[in-house]
Amino acid sequence: MEFKELFEMQRELDAFIEETQNIERDVFKEKGLALMVELAELANETRCFKFWSTKGPSERKVILEEFVDSIHFLLSLGNVRELSLDAWPEVKRKEDLTHCFLSTQEAILTFIQQPDENTYRTVWQYYGMLAFNLDFTLEDIMEAYLAKNEKNYERQRNGY
Repeated sequence: MEFKELFEMQRELDAFIEETQNIERDVFKEKGLALMVELAELANETRCFKFWSTKGPSERKVILEEFVDSIHFLLSLGNVRELSLDAWPEVKRKEDLTHCFLSTQEAILTFIQQPDENTYRTVWQYYGMLAFNLDFTLEDIMEAYLAKNEKNYERQRNGY
C-alpha cells in the first residue's frame, strides 16, 4: 500500500461517519480543532514538556496510536479542501520535541485560517519531523493507521 492511498481510505471513513451521524454541513473547523486536540494528546503521552515530573513517556504503542489519530484528521482536512500528498514527508532533522509540538500547532492554526496547498504541506512537514523525532517509520505509521481506521469503523457501528 502506498501513502497516497490513505487519503482514499480516509475519504471512505469520513463518508461513512457523515452518513452514520447525518452530517450535512462543512465541519472543516471542527476537524481542525480535533487535529489540534489530537496533537495535544500526543504531546501529553510523550510527556516531553513535563519538566516537573519524573515519570517517563507512555509506551511506544500508545504514542503511535495518538500520532495516527492526528493523521486521520490531517488526511480528512486535506480531503475536505481537495488537497493531498503523493508521498510521506521524510524530514530527518533532530529537534527538541517541545519545539516540534509548538511549531506543528502553529502550522495547524495557520492552515485552518488559510487552507491552501502550501500551508497544508507545511503541516505535513512538521508531522514528518515529529515522526522522525519519535522514531516512527512510514511502515509503523501505515500499520497503525490501518488498525485505527478499522477501530474507527467499529466504533461508528457500535454507536460511539
